[in-house]
Amino acid sequence: DPHAVGNTRRILVSELSGGATVASKAMLRAMDVSKKSPEARRLLHRVAELEREGYSFEGAEASFELLLMEMAGTLRPLFETEAFRVIVEKRGRSEPTTEATVKLRVHGVERLTVAEGDGPVHALDLALRKALRRYYPQLDGIRLTDFKVRVVNVREGTAARVRTLVESQSDGETWSTVGVSTNIVEASWQALLDSIVYGLIRAGAGQEEPSA
Repeated sequence: DPHAVGNTRRILVSELSGGATVASKAMLRAMDVSKKSPEARRLLHRVAELEREGYSFEGAEASFELLLMEMAGTLRPLFETEAFRVIVEKRGRSEPTTEATVKLRVHGVERLTVAEGDGPVHALDLALRKALRRYYPQLDGIRLTDFKVRVVNVREGTAARVRTLVESQSDGETWSTVGVSTNIVEASWQALLDSIVYGLIRAGAGQEEPSA
């Protein structure tokens, strides 16, 4: 029993078949979802649609849990994203510079932040944290530990879809999230957002009164 030694059992999306996976994951979130319920069938249908687009939840269990919560109606929005922009500039032989701008709304307040980073993902991460830290100090305990990119449909060449995986960590726990797009920055943004949202929910964000 993993719990006997202080561990928790991880249930991979590919480990069980059909509704059994959904029911097992739901139990971890204290959700009452039967493996033969309409909710489980709807989720399986949605997962199949996303997999046809290039998503894979086997290595991105946090994104799968967020999808489960969203379809069960238990995912409380912590913020609303409105826009993002990334600018990469290289002059002569100098190192390229990357600037990210993020526009979102938190508790009804519009936030527009800009940050420079070592590449698009780092810059977006910094800009997102800059916009949210005032409202969610739990962000300081969440850090990105790994980032991977894989081409989904290689025959399309430079127009191919890419799948990005972001691995994050907090208090000794590690989770992974996924994003898919023909635009590598958009795919990275999707995975980054899931990572931050999952980490904040795990840390109890949204359960307290909003900060001013």
